[in-house]
Order: sequence, then C-alpha cells, then structure tokens
Amino acid sequence: MVDLAQYLPILIFLFIAAALSALFVFLPMGVARLTGAHNPDAEKLSEYECGFPAFEDPRSQFDVRFYLIAILFIIFDLEAAFLFPWAVSLDLTGWPGWITMMVFLFELIVGYAYAWKIGALEWE
Repeated sequence: MVDLAQYLPILIFLFIAAALSALFVFLPMGVARLTGAHNPDAEKLSEYECGFPAFEDPRSQFDVRFYLIAILFIIFDLEAAFLFPWAVSLDLTGWPGWITMMVFLFELIVGYAYAWKIGALEWE
C-alpha cells in the first residue's frame, strides 16, 4: 500500500502556489475597483498593441512589414544570444571559433544590407 502522507508537502506547496497566484491576479483588480482606478473610457479601451483598429474581416490583407520587422528583430536577437557564449568560450575555440563567428557575422551583415536595400526597414 502506498503511503499518501509523503505527498502532503507537495499538496501544501500546490495549494500555496495557487493561493498566491490568485492573490496576485485578483488583489490588484479589487484594489483598482475600490480606489476608483477602474474607470474605462474610449482612450483606455483603444488599440495599443499594433496601433490600428482591429479588422472586421479576418481575411483582409495585412501589411507584411510587421512580419519583416519581427523577423529582423528575432534574427538580431539571436545574434546577440550567440555572441555571448562565443565570447566566453573564445579561449577554448581559438582561431576556428573566431573564423566561424566572423563568417556568421558576415552573413548577418549581408542579410541586413539586403533588408535595408529592399526597404524592409522603411516605415511610412
């Protein structure tokens, strides 16, 4: 027979985690309602993430520049993520590691120049 008492600390931990999560979610909403900070108006309810109102038709055309900017951000973010471990381990990788990173950076610069040339970074 399994002794279920050994699972009691896990159950207590889960209960405390759920209680704290609920507290962190619902306490600010309650305080906002009590203090008057919950006062929705047209300005607060307006679109703020993308800057334009939502489409009525989900099949309408969407400007591809949003996607290009997002992809470029991800590419350069990954570049930075690769540069830190490379810099830390450069003494172990030596010249082959340095040459490999220079090839990688060259490819990124060529991609950036191409994106600049086709106007992906232009915004109207």
